Amino acid sequence: MEIEDRLRIETPEGVDLEVTLAGLGSRTGACFVDSLIVTATLVVLLIAVSMLGALAEQSSSDLYFLIVGIGALASFVLLIGYYLVFESLNGGRTPGKAAFGIRVIRADGSPLGFGAVAIRNLVRLVDFLPAFYAVGLIAIVTNKRNQRLGDLAAGTVVIRDRKVAAAPAYLVDGIDLSGLPPWDVSMVSEEEVGLVRRFAERRTSMQPANRAHLAAVLAGPLRTKIAAPDAPADDAEFLVRLLAEKLVRER
Repeated sequence: MEIEDRLRIETPEGVDLEVTLAGLGSRTGACFVDSLIVTATLVVLLIAVSMLGALAEQSSSDLYFLIVGIGALASFVLLIGYYLVFESLNGGRTPGKAAFGIRVIRADGSPLGFGAVAIRNLVRLVDFLPAFYAVGLIAIVTNKRNQRLGDLAAGTVVIRDRKVAAAPAYLVDGIDLSGLPPWDVSMVSEEEVGLVRRFAERRTSMQPANRAHLAAVLAGPLRTKIAAPDAPADDAEFLVRLLAEKLVRER
C-alpha cells in the first residue's frame, strides 16, 4: 500500500487543484510494463533487421551496412519515441502508466506540451544510469514531489489518475441531456473536468464579472476540444453542459 502524497497546484486560470502524486510502486510497475512492450517490439525489429541483413550481405556489403544502420536508428527512435508519442498524444499516459492509473502533468498546472515531454524523456537516459533506473529511483525517493531528474528538468510530476466522482445534481441543475445529441468529450482530461467542477461549485457565489471572466478563461481551450454545433454561446452555460456530458452521460 502506498502512502498518498498530495500536491496542491494553482492553475493559470486561478483555480486550485489538488492531486495525488504517484508513488514508487505504481511508477515502477508502469515502467516494467512499458519496458516489456518496448523490449518485445525491439526484439521483433532486431530479428527483422538480422534477417534482411543476412539476405543483403549475400549480394551487397553496402546494402548490408545500410540495413544495419537503419535498424540501429529505428531502435533509438523506438526507445525514445515510444514515450514521446504516448505521453504527448495520450494525455501523459503510456500503456504502462494507463495500466497503473497514473499519468504525467505539468507541475504548475499548465498544459503538458511536447517540449516538456521531450525534455523529461531525453533526460531518461541519465535517470537510467548506471542501470535499471538507479539514478531515477534515488531521485524519486528523495524528492518531496516524487520527481526523477527528467521531471525536475521538464517541470512535470506523475500523478494518480483517479476518476472524478459523479457530479451532484445541483451542479448541472437545469441541464436535461435527453433528446440532445451527445458531445465527444474524450479529449477533456480529468484535471480539466476538475477545474470545471470547481467553477460550477463556486459560480453562484461569485460576482457576475468575475464569473464571466473565469468562465471565458476555462471555456476557451475546451471549446477547441469539443466540436459541438449546439454548444451554448454563453461560457458558463457551456461549462455546465460540458460537466453534465462528462459526469452524467458517461456514467
